Amino acid sequence: MARTETTASRERVTVIRRYPWPENLLNWWTIVMLATGGLLTGVFGDFMSIQNRMGLGTPWLFPYAVTVGSLTIFWIIIMIILMAQKKLQPAWVMLASFILIALFLAGLIETAIQLFGNVSIAAPRPPSSFLPSSFLSGTNANLECFQGNVSTYCNRYVNNNNIRGVSIDTLAWLEQNSICSQWDAAFAFWIIGLVFLVWMMIMASQVNNKRGFYD
Repeated sequence: MARTETTASRERVTVIRRYPWPENLLNWWTIVMLATGGLLTGVFGDFMSIQNRMGLGTPWLFPYAVTVGSLTIFWIIIMIILMAQKKLQPAWVMLASFILIALFLAGLIETAIQLFGNVSIAAPRPPSSFLPSSFLSGTNANLECFQGNVSTYCNRYVNNNNIRGVSIDTLAWLEQNSICSQWDAAFAFWIIGLVFLVWMMIMASQVNNKRGFYD
């Protein structure tokens, strides 16, 4: 008597959920946030180099901003990879955006305090031709400490003193002017990054509510 065997084959179906991200808006967001992360990393990294060169301590804001900028760039690279594979999940984006919002907000507040608050600043001595005696409060020949903020220092001793000519004073003024511009740019990009991260949370929420589509 012959035996017959039957085998049943099971077909495995993989369902991939995709989300309808607005590609144009996402591309613009990516470009702006890459610029934000790069600027924060570059500006505050330069500040750290200046502090080290001058033999001064490094405020916690400088390495903090470099870390936040690097994390921003790292997360955007991950987003680009996931977008290319069409695996970018709105939940992940909202979580990462929330974390970065908290980090950016802390950086913005501390930068605002340094720019506009009443803090102690160690700054290079301005050229003697426009340095008032009331400004001096230290004993170092190259550095002076005073109570004020970065914005006050820049307005009084940089923006209102347009030094020209071939001299070491002009070189010092150019360096100070560059540093003041970097502070303004950093403050602006903290705000830009914060606004764009909030926008990303709203966009990710809208994409998530559309429930995606199935392949």
